[in-house]
Amino acid sequence: MTSTSKVFAKEFEQLLDLQQVRDALYFLKQDNEQTTKDQIEVTEVEAPPFKEEDRAAFFKEKLAAFGLEDLKTDDEGNVYGIRKGSGKGPTVVIAAHLDTVFPAGTNVKAKIENGIVYAPGIGDDGRGLAVLLTLLRTLEENKIETEGDIVFLADVGEEGLGDLRGMKAYFRDNTYVDGFISVEPGSPGDLIYCGVGSKRYNVTFKGKGGHSFGDFGTSSAIHAAGRAIAALADLTVPNDPKTTYNVGTIHGGTSINTIAQHAGFQLDLRSVSSDALAELEANALAIIEEAAQAEGVARKQPGSISVTTELVGDRPAGSQPEDAPIRHIALQAAEVLGIEVEREEPLSTDANVPISLGIPALTLGGGGNSGGHHTLEEFFDPTDAFYGPQRILLALLGMVGVKDATAPMLPIRN
Repeated sequence: MTSTSKVFAKEFEQLLDLQQVRDALYFLKQDNEQTTKDQIEVTEVEAPPFKEEDRAAFFKEKLAAFGLEDLKTDDEGNVYGIRKGSGKGPTVVIAAHLDTVFPAGTNVKAKIENGIVYAPGIGDDGRGLAVLLTLLRTLEENKIETEGDIVFLADVGEEGLGDLRGMKAYFRDNTYVDGFISVEPGSPGDLIYCGVGSKRYNVTFKGKGGHSFGDFGTSSAIHAAGRAIAALADLTVPNDPKTTYNVGTIHGGTSINTIAQHAGFQLDLRSVSSDALAELEANALAIIEEAAQAEGVARKQPGSISVTTELVGDRPAGSQPEDAPIRHIALQAAEVLGIEVEREEPLSTDANVPISLGIPALTLGGGGNSGGHHTLEEFFDPTDAFYGPQRILLALLGMVGVKDATAPMLPIRN
């Protein structure tokens, strides 16, 4: 359980003294049903890995209704526009990802049973996209103007081998960002401010191969892969910073009586520390190379096994201090709503990219109860889901400030 922060308590009292802010919070509660309808509608537009175009176009039309400035689809497929402030505050991006883990052709039609919505992707990240829309509605309906600019971003490539490509592209093209919020499925008390970095490799061993009896003694690609996996399994990694490794899939060989010409595996390396991740990566790659050489030497055929390592995933790690203003803003936004923050463990989300660049960033839960993420049985219960958008709205307004009423709590970066 996270202790509640009292930093910015006075500032949040001033924020909640504003009638338009209280009205906006009430609006979000009343908008809960419409938000769920939006969630279903966007979920029913397919967004397979690397093929998010249909959902991106659909969501762009939704954003266009709110008159965002500079609304665009960038070269990577991200969709975003700016809700301009007075120019006297920071620029904050609020984002949700368009992509799902499900291949093209998956049945994404929603079913509702006993008030619970079932559909692949309904929570991850149908919820985040719907939250962006309800936030825009309440800002417009209650005529809330801000000091800072707010960028509403629907990004591609967050899941799996998408490798955060959308977020990487956005921050290559935009350097003016002072803060960032990613909205993911989760309770309204979720607060993630440290990013788990990862390196992912396809590892492939190759050899001459042959018949298991007639060519016995020939170096085996499978045996080389086995040597590598066994050595990797014996690696020692630190508990703090948390650092992990895993061989997730293996492949190779053609038959039981064939010395394998090809074999390999997929390797996942993770850490909350960039330095620890780099050290783990170097050690793992050295082990893999040594295993290839060891198989050849053991068979008195030095150099008979070659190995290639293809980097297929590179998510940057990043951490922020506990006293970071953005964390305290999010904590206080939960506190004033009576929401308990219980979850702050590091995760891998879109926020990894800005955190790694030194930009204050965090991931917040979109509210409601969801589960079965990344499965065909994924579900979402919208009961009292409005607490998520309420907490996010207060955090957002705390960061950028309300025009001529409250000062931004998030500093402008130099």
